[in-house]
Amino acid sequence: MCTRAARGDTRAAEAAREMAWEQLHSGPWHSVLPVWRDAYAMACLYVAKGYYVNGELVEAVRVLDMGLIMGGTLLREDLEACVKKVIERVNGGDVVRVSTESVNGCDVVMVMCYQQNNEDGKNVDIMLRRFESEQIVDRRQVLKILPEKSLSCKLVGKRSALSLEGFMRDYFLTGSPVLLSDCMTHWPARTKWNDLSYLKKVAGYRTVPVEVGKNYLCNDWKQEMLTFSDFLERIQANGPDIQELRNDILIPDYCFAGGTEMKSVNAWFGPAGTVTPLHHDPHHNILAQVVGKKYVRLYPASLSEELYPHSESMLKNSSQVDLDNIDPNEFPKFQDLEFMDCILEEGEMLYIPPKWWHYVRSLTTSLSKNGQSLAL
Repeated sequence: MCTRAARGDTRAAEAAREMAWEQLHSGPWHSVLPVWRDAYAMACLYVAKGYYVNGELVEAVRVLDMGLIMGGTLLREDLEACVKKVIERVNGGDVVRVSTESVNGCDVVMVMCYQQNNEDGKNVDIMLRRFESEQIVDRRQVLKILPEKSLSCKLVGKRSALSLEGFMRDYFLTGSPVLLSDCMTHWPARTKWNDLSYLKKVAGYRTVPVEVGKNYLCNDWKQEMLTFSDFLERIQANGPDIQELRNDILIPDYCFAGGTEMKSVNAWFGPAGTVTPLHHDPHHNILAQVVGKKYVRLYPASLSEELYPHSESMLKNSSQVDLDNIDPNEFPKFQDLEFMDCILEEGEMLYIPPKWWHYVRSLTTSLSKNGQSLAL
């Protein structure tokens, strides 16, 4: 079918993509043979070519993005090159037809976007033409929406314009969290990402995975695939790594401390109230707050047993404890544990060492970037 697709047979290209798509969903993501991910990416290239020839440019971008998100690494450079070519034509003023189709069930992604709902099922935040980074100055009001004992134990230490040598010596090698300030003033994203019209202009056509629901541990949680523009409009109405936005950020030198190798760079967009439940990652992690504010709570790896991790293999890095509704009878060991926490302000970075447990809550409309790396 791919041979026929390469000769311009669009029906064969669609059939090949559907066959590969079925294989991608035949079981747990980790059990999918890599060859099917590459086959899906190849079929997406052929399908997108058909849309491109017919002038359906937005459809072509959507298919290519799906190839980047769900496909393997073999054809990633080809997919990215094709996206660039199509976007250049779109920006050149060609007339395009827009599809409203969305796809559910994406498990592994480069960029995750959150849509947080309140108890009534309505979005809890409104995005204006420019994102509002509301200034939260009343500590008492902040504490009302945070987990118990927040900001009452040990605050994460803050360092301004810390040298790479100082970061290595004092935090990276000792495995200690730290807040880093005055490190992002030269990023174009610091000003550009506040402008909704700019985000729509440079990345509105791109397809991104959106998480809908309280968090990934809840039964009502699901994932959708939307264009970035549609996602922004959802937030405004109520709320794969996009290269056009990637150009606005710089990877901090801290990410390469100790000869580390970058594993991923992710973007996280969402309204106030978005929660990432208590979990840990195996990599060095630097969370950069581009727009808005977040509350972050940290527990060291040494307390893993007292944090009651899930027994299921897929969720072993996540705690059963819901910090927003702690049950002392079910989790008695958790009550007196000490932790570190902080308010991550706009323009600051937070270094989270490997295996450190962390809970994150957006206090405002929030746009963040995080880079993860492994020590060589």
